[in-house]
Formats: sequence, structure tokens, C-alpha cells
Amino acid sequence: MGLTRGCSKTGCAAPAVATLTYAYADRAIVLGPLATYAEPHTYDLCRTHAERLTAPRGWEVVRVGGEYSEPALASDDLLALADAVREAGRPRPGQRAVASGEQAPARGQAAAEADSGVVESGRRGHLRILRDT
Repeated sequence: MGLTRGCSKTGCAAPAVATLTYAYADRAIVLGPLATYAEPHTYDLCRTHAERLTAPRGWEVVRVGGEYSEPALASDDLLALADAVREAGRPRPGQRAVASGEQAPARGQAAAEADSGVVESGRRGHLRILRDT
């Protein structure tokens, strides 16, 4: 799974390292480090295309930041979130595993069932099958 943004140039599969925006009022092309978020009307460029960029006659290129560093994979946060969700979904010792299509019992429901002597033996949609003990 790729988490980096690619170059906006057609046919280029290199990872983006810079973001290009146009300042139409100033007739300037602003090229800076890769923006944190992809936004409309901006273009992400790889190192090769960022270094080769030229402006049309009457326009100027404003380069902000100089060197373009390779993007770091920001998968640490995503992997931590996936692990937390996976861990939260695992049944704990002594907890009944819920089959697919079933819903987990609400908190306090197991205690209420134990007090009343009624045990849930199955579910179908929003309906429950109860059995007396």
C-alpha cells in the first residue's frame, strides 16, 4: 500500500517531493517543499520535474526552500491505528466470541441475563433468541 503522493506529470511514477502553485496576479510559479495535504489547484512534482521546471515568457519561478528531501513514509501512525483497532476487536479471555452477522451484547446485558435466568442463544438481524435456564 503506497502512502506517498506521486508526481502530477503524466507518465511519471516517481514520488513527489515538491508542490507547485500558480500566483496569477503576480505572474509567478511558486515551487516549494511538498505540502502536507493535497489541495485543489496545486501540483505535486518529483525531484527531476521540480528541478527542470521553467516558466513561460513574462512569468517567473519562485523557488521556496531550496533542496527537496525525499518524502518519509508516514506509515507509523497508520500502522499504530490499525493495531489499536485490531486489538480492540479481539475477544478478551472469558468473553464470548461474536459470530459474523451478530452484534456484541451491550454492557450490562450479560449481568441482566444472569440475574433473570434468561440466556441469549442466537440472533437474526435485530431479533434475539432467548432460552430459559
